[in-house]
Amino acid sequence: MPKNKNSSKSATDMPSELKDKFSELDSLLTDIETNFQPLLQTSLIEMTEKLNALERAKMDLVAVYSLNSLFWMYLNISGINPKDHPIKQEMDRIKEYMARVKEIQDKALAPKLDKPAAKRFVKSALWQAAVKGTQKNDKPK
Repeated sequence: MPKNKNSSKSATDMPSELKDKFSELDSLLTDIETNFQPLLQTSLIEMTEKLNALERAKMDLVAVYSLNSLFWMYLNISGINPKDHPIKQEMDRIKEYMARVKEIQDKALAPKLDKPAAKRFVKSALWQAAVKGTQKNDKPK
């Protein structure tokens, strides 16, 4: 059976714009793989043992968001609309948790009220009338 000329197209027959996009995608995926190598070579226990609860939550959220983003890209490449896929709800849920973590982090960084200092400040700023009989010069007549 003779081969169909269209089915044996090589990569050189691709439009240059498409080649550039594939090349860029390949480069970005290589960067992602390089950035994930330290995480893949270290156990989860080793990574989290020195972190406090907030830092662990941030690390977990970044990892989950990254993996879901990669799956989002996979769906796009496969021709599936990720907005119609349950991954959309998962990404929204992760974003909500990221907002919660940011809120907690911002609360910890917010300035605190020093009540004793505020009392002293207000007390010294207010004018107080002298009470009769409290000073030496105030003698009853």
